[in-house]
Amino acid sequence: MNFIELATQRSSIRNFEQKLVENEKLLYVLEAARLAPSAVNFQPWKFIVITEPEILKSIKALYHREWLDTAPAIIVAMGDHNKGWHRKSDGKDFTDIDVAIAIDHLMLAATEQGLGTCWICNFDTEKCCTLFNAPDNLETIALIPIGYPVMESKSVKKRESIDQFVQWNKLSI
Repeated sequence: MNFIELATQRSSIRNFEQKLVENEKLLYVLEAARLAPSAVNFQPWKFIVITEPEILKSIKALYHREWLDTAPAIIVAMGDHNKGWHRKSDGKDFTDIDVAIAIDHLMLAATEQGLGTCWICNFDTEKCCTLFNAPDNLETIALIPIGYPVMESKSVKKRESIDQFVQWNKLSI
């Protein structure tokens, strides 16, 4: 499928089949994340793949939604602020942006492989870092449940039209 079809097909999945994801497919989506662009190519990301039931239980406890219990795997996306590029003019840290790009690559590759994902940001990040004994420079950016989606009727994604967010050749907003 072409890229627009792939992007249209991707959606947030909140119900997964009770079927393990093959390591080959997990490695494929992680390779897509690895190939993502990052500021100055610093690649300030770390991905932790959780498939072990006891560890999954600990991760799922960080986000209290019943649907998450159906996920057979969760990828924890972390950003390394010591490794990320910081813009000289204002010190802006691009770690979050770089990790977000890698996550997007991962999620689109998952869709291509017939897998579903959901981007979770509303979880206890402090407990997550404690759980992994993460140093202060590592921040948990997102939890990405991944698995085979239970096929349900898809709702149409509401998106703004291009003319609502793009302007051409103007110096004022």
